[in-house]
Amino acid sequence: MGTTMTLDHHAHFINREVSWLLFNERVAFEAARGDNPLFERLRFLAICASNLDEFFMVRVAGLKDQLKLGVGRPDNKTGMTAAQQLAEVANRAHAHVNHLYRLWNKTLLPALRKENIDFVQPSQLTQAQRAHLEEYYHHHVFPVLTPLAVDASHPFPLLANRSLNIAVLLEPIAVRLPHESPLFAVVQVPSVLPRYLELPTGGRKRVFVPLEAVIEMFIDTLFPGHTVLEHACFRITRNADITVDEESAEDLLEEIEREVKKRNRGAAVRLEVQSSMSSELVETLRDWLELEADDIYSIDGPLDLTFLMRFSAMAEYAHLRFPPISPQVPPDFIGENGLFEAIAKRDILLFHPYESFDPVVHFIHLAANDPQVLAIKQTLYRVSGNSPIVHALARAAENGKQVTVLVELKARFDEENNIVWAKKLEEAGCHVIYGLVGLKTHSKIALVVRREGERIVRYVHLSTGNYNDNTARLYTDLGMFTAREEFGEDASLFFNHLTGFADPPAWRRIATAPHGLKDAFLKLIQREIDHARAGRPARMIAKMNALTDKDLILALFEASQAGVEIYLLVRGICCLRPGIPNVSDHIRVSSIVGRFLEHSRIYYFLNGGEEEYYLASADWMTRNMVSRVEILFPVLQDNLKQRLKHILDVQLQDNVNRWILAASGQYEKVEPKPDEPKVASQMQFYLEACGAADETAKAIAESMIPRTPPRLLP
Repeated sequence: MGTTMTLDHHAHFINREVSWLLFNERVAFEAARGDNPLFERLRFLAICASNLDEFFMVRVAGLKDQLKLGVGRPDNKTGMTAAQQLAEVANRAHAHVNHLYRLWNKTLLPALRKENIDFVQPSQLTQAQRAHLEEYYHHHVFPVLTPLAVDASHPFPLLANRSLNIAVLLEPIAVRLPHESPLFAVVQVPSVLPRYLELPTGGRKRVFVPLEAVIEMFIDTLFPGHTVLEHACFRITRNADITVDEESAEDLLEEIEREVKKRNRGAAVRLEVQSSMSSELVETLRDWLELEADDIYSIDGPLDLTFLMRFSAMAEYAHLRFPPISPQVPPDFIGENGLFEAIAKRDILLFHPYESFDPVVHFIHLAANDPQVLAIKQTLYRVSGNSPIVHALARAAENGKQVTVLVELKARFDEENNIVWAKKLEEAGCHVIYGLVGLKTHSKIALVVRREGERIVRYVHLSTGNYNDNTARLYTDLGMFTAREEFGEDASLFFNHLTGFADPPAWRRIATAPHGLKDAFLKLIQREIDHARAGRPARMIAKMNALTDKDLILALFEASQAGVEIYLLVRGICCLRPGIPNVSDHIRVSSIVGRFLEHSRIYYFLNGGEEEYYLASADWMTRNMVSRVEILFPVLQDNLKQRLKHILDVQLQDNVNRWILAASGQYEKVEPKPDEPKVASQMQFYLEACGAADETAKAIAESMIPRTPPRLLP
């Protein structure tokens, strides 16, 4: 596809890191919304803090590495150098962090107090509460603490990534000579203890105090013979990306285990300090950690707000959270007598979390115990902590079936979990592979090979989301069951390609990355351009998590110039700047941020009236196109196409959780007009799932597909 050079201009793109920070601002808006339940607002604030941690550990760390290595290559879209990006990130991130803590101090704390919940500091304690904490400290906290001196014989300790620590300045009670500097020590706040402690109040009010404040109250007990001159909390964020030389690694699993252990020891990239910390102490820490002034974040409140995730889940405050939803039985299973029989009749679409993930778990569980099933093959990218799918795969191997599992060991921040599961599966007799050298296997596919009379039938499940029963309740994803012969052939070839030395085959239905997926998308976009230039209606809708790939963005610009109407639903990062005259004025970009994390990838093309719908594991990011194994698959059945059309239409009408990206690069919240009904797409989908069938029919279907089966391994 040829593109005009004028389309490739720095002003037509938004920097990736800036776009990510804009996304986190949209998440923060949910924490600020007065119409969200209070504890959900706390959860959104915790998500913002967790997101920022990962942003610094990976993205900021990567930019710092570029700077350190002297890599002068600017960003290929905006032309910004690593130094320019770091400066822009620092400017925006400082403002963002200040906003989050204003939200905590000025909005959420007062709202908690109205609910008789308070977080207090030592100065606010009663005498009885101080006595209670003193007893708790001496019995439960003091024995766990380890003060670490820093002097000529004790170098600055290698403090773990994201650990909470207290810096202490001391002087001996004996007279200190004028030329002697104060002594310095560090006390790590133990993560094995609760981060917040409840105090006795004798009334309805519940009062909590942070663990670090309790330690600071009695910090002098750790340094007998010394006077504590100053103490203040700090937290270090380190480079947590891992690099594995897969070509020379003799055992990939062992190599990744070694690299994961190094994660806590990476170079510091951010230092958060209590706002009360003196400038002298801040400079001392900055010097030891070799950080720039922009890397220091002075915090007016408790460091590491991720603790609010656990706090917001307290069972007794269910009335301050969203009402729980009960994922419904997918309508295509209602009235059926068996899972395989239902799939053999027609393709079946699952829409999570509105529809239950249990059919997917049951699919593997049933196959594991079915004497007619000969083989199971599956990819695993991120699985839950005690995954019923992994247990079922292990049981299948124990039952003598051929079980092949591709476990992606390089799934960022899930490496340790996946290593544990890989070992358990191998012990159970599964054939475990770790994918292709240099690539992450991000595809979501499961294949069950079953003997039915004289023939072999292949049942396939393909999905936009992970085989994770926990996130299936939090992420919106789409999955499809099919027994179509061409999908079964593609699935078999796909696994043979991953496990053997075969070149990528000629697929019948699917397209895969890194060989062919980007070309497939470019051809689909070009086809819409050709329709537009021939005077035919041309339209496309693409729903994804992120859009960063330059070639695809330039193709979208060319399509816009040709008159193709383009609607993009991009939850997070979007490097395309819409609404530029004669460049992207036919492109509309929306982002939905709400109760559930939008994770599904849907791609629609009008194709001159012969509409085509695709689902994929891949976003339109360069990494998905060139460094990951991904799958794009078509949805062929008419009723399923109609369901996807409905999903896209409702999301584009959302006026409760949708934002629109302006040509300025800023996002504007969509608000319903005074005479316009509210459309909250996520809740509408759930209500539709609830109304799909009467209770009797649902009960029959639920008996066919039991809720998540019991664990099969200790």
